[in-house]
Amino acid sequence: MTKPIVSVIMPAYNCAGTICKAVDSVLAQKVDLELIVIDDGSQDGLENKLAGYKDNPAVCYIKNEKNMGAAASRNRGIAMASGEYVAFLDADDWWEPGKLQKQISCIEKTETILCCTARELVTLEGEPTGKVIPVKEIITYQNLLHHNSINCSSVLIKSDIIKQYEMVHEDSHEDYILWLEILKKHQKACGINEPLLKYRLSAKGKSGNKLKSAGMTFKVYRYAGFGIIKSIWYFCCYAIHGIWKYFVA
Repeated sequence: MTKPIVSVIMPAYNCAGTICKAVDSVLAQKVDLELIVIDDGSQDGLENKLAGYKDNPAVCYIKNEKNMGAAASRNRGIAMASGEYVAFLDADDWWEPGKLQKQISCIEKTETILCCTARELVTLEGEPTGKVIPVKEIITYQNLLHHNSINCSSVLIKSDIIKQYEMVHEDSHEDYILWLEILKKHQKACGINEPLLKYRLSAKGKSGNKLKSAGMTFKVYRYAGFGIIKSIWYFCCYAIHGIWKYFVA
């Protein structure tokens, strides 16, 4: 297999019922890629579910010796990545065809280092809700402080950049902390306002429990080094936008 253009990192834990749709959506992309699936100690027959892909040279399956969490699993995948770009996809989400090609073009056109996309919310069963969460064409550090518009499963980022960082603080929103660190240094990211990501709603995820998610968001600002007053200010901005995002827009 030639060196891939994109390395796709997919942490997976007890998701045998959804992972094939996610994997197939990656393999349907018209880009040379490698898919690194990190099984985080699943106990639902996930490895058997992926047996049909074992002869595909683009798919690399590894299993953690013990449950490490999504952040550590992604870090492990990033360390293994050999592509020019790294993309993330959770095992219960999936992509639309052409996503990666459009993102590579967007990064090259805007001379940025990270691209995200809009996402369509789907039910636990994968049915569309009709709700689309948009993104701006250009996202700055200041934009990101007010709310996290960068969904991890939509991200494509230059490999040499992401390899300088790690996802930490899994008691918070570790991806949000990471995007803040990156944009604080690199100033801006680009966005494609098309729902190229299908995002499955689940009560089990961090965002499923809104009260818990809110507490985690407040921790993001504290981990970012802000004092109490400034953290409260940005948290209020986040809360207002959250109401708009899910109930108004």
